[in-house]
Amino acid sequence: MAKVGIIMGSNSDLPVMQGAIDILEGFDIETEVDIVSAHRTPEKLFDYSKNAHERGISVIIAGAGGAAHLPGMVASMSPLPVIGVPVKSRNSIDGWDSVLSILQMPSGVPVATVALDGATNAGILAAQIIGSSDKCVLDKILAYKEGLKIKVNKASDEMKK
Repeated sequence: MAKVGIIMGSNSDLPVMQGAIDILEGFDIETEVDIVSAHRTPEKLFDYSKNAHERGISVIIAGAGGAAHLPGMVASMSPLPVIGVPVKSRNSIDGWDSVLSILQMPSGVPVATVALDGATNAGILAAQIIGSSDKCVLDKILAYKEGLKIKVNKASDEMKK
C-alpha cells in the first residue's frame, strides 16, 4: 500500500497541513507526518529526503512558510514527486514569499505547487498520483469527484427554488 509523507517546517504549519492528512485518510492512504525544518534541522532534511522512498513513501507533501525552502530542498535530493504547500505564516509577506519560493524552482528540480494554504488540494493531487497506478485509489478519486459534482448540482437546484 502506498504511503504519503507529509512534512512541515514547524508545528505552527499543522493547522494548514491537516487538510492533506484528512483528505488522504478519506482515501484510505497511509500518511507519515513529521516536522522537518530546512533551516533548523538540515541533517534531518537530508536524511528524510534521501531515504523516504526506502520507507515506502510514494509522494511527499511539504508545507512551508516564509522563505519556504523545504519543498525545493526535498525535491533536490529525493527521487519522489514533491508537492509544495505555501503556508501563510506570521512572518510572511501576505504569503507571496512562500508561493514564489516554492513555485520558482530551477530546471531539473520540479515541485508541484498548490495554492496558498492549499494542503487539501495537495492531498488530492498526491492521491491522484498514487491512483495512476493503484485502481483502488483511482476508484475512490472517481467517487470523490462524483461527490463534488453532486454537491454542486444540489446547491444549484436549491438556489433555483
